Amino acid sequence: MDSIDLDVLKTCDAWLAAGRRCQLVTVIKTWGSSPRPIGATLAVCEDGSVVGSVSGGCIEDDLIARVRSNGIELARPEIVSYGISADEAHRFGLPCGGTIELAIEPLTQASCIRELLARLADGELVERRVELASGAATLARAPASAIQRVEDGVLVTIHGPRWRLFIIGAGPLSRFLAQVASGMDYRVTVCDPREEYRSGWNLPGVELVHAMPDDLVIEARLDARSAVVALTHDPKLDDLALMEALKSDAFYVGAIGSRLNNEKRRERLKLFDLDDAQLARLHGPIGIYIGSKTPSEIAISIMAEMTAVKNGVPAHMLVPHAAAPQPATEVVCATIRSARAAA
Repeated sequence: MDSIDLDVLKTCDAWLAAGRRCQLVTVIKTWGSSPRPIGATLAVCEDGSVVGSVSGGCIEDDLIARVRSNGIELARPEIVSYGISADEAHRFGLPCGGTIELAIEPLTQASCIRELLARLADGELVERRVELASGAATLARAPASAIQRVEDGVLVTIHGPRWRLFIIGAGPLSRFLAQVASGMDYRVTVCDPREEYRSGWNLPGVELVHAMPDDLVIEARLDARSAVVALTHDPKLDDLALMEALKSDAFYVGAIGSRLNNEKRRERLKLFDLDDAQLARLHGPIGIYIGSKTPSEIAISIMAEMTAVKNGVPAHMLVPHAAAPQPATEVVCATIRSARAAA
């Protein structure tokens, strides 16, 4: 599962390879409310075909109509604004009078799209620099702190996994969680030293490693863009990794299990000299309560909680599994245990 913006780049590459003209549209600035963030992309082919989104409203319709009426007219990148007036904001579906500034870039084989995709496939965080006066593009490795910007007549966009997710355990739930996270621009690593769980694992774009989870967490040097989720139910695999993660700058650390099992886990982690503030960072039972009962639903629940934490949503606005009468994780855990026993 690709993210929307990665799918845009792949589609552009396919259009160019087929000899078709197209243009890439990138959100570079917003004022007020905007339905899509800075860096969101849209691509329009010469026949009016479109992929991606920059507003989720009528701006796409306007861009498509212009191409269908006049073709790809631009010879070099152009910056345009939508929603300057209240009437325009209403016309283009921008909420609360928002304004959005876009870079419209006609693409060619010299736009470095194929090279960019190759570097992204290697998990690299890439900085793409486009000269607004000429359209010339260059690529470079980007630091983790890089941000999109326009400076000195150059549009700088950042591509690649800005967030990392380390999943402990390679079971069915891990597979669904890895798929959803990959589609949300996470670089996902699944760690499981147990051969019986790794065999048959085949998920493109997700790294599967055979190592002890705590060793992996230490080597990963977790930062504020990292998350760790433990899904094995095995204290020998989960606890030491969680201990290291809770001492790190990871923005999210969570573990599957019932309320009772998570209380026991916290008692065990106290023996590793974790203080109360560090233990309070552990999310468990994991996820927010959405009535989930299957691995795929629980994966969505986990990603919802991770996203809320990443975006700074206050905890009191969420309903954790712990507050639900019967956490969905308990139901699925029981289901998985029954299935294993039957096998």
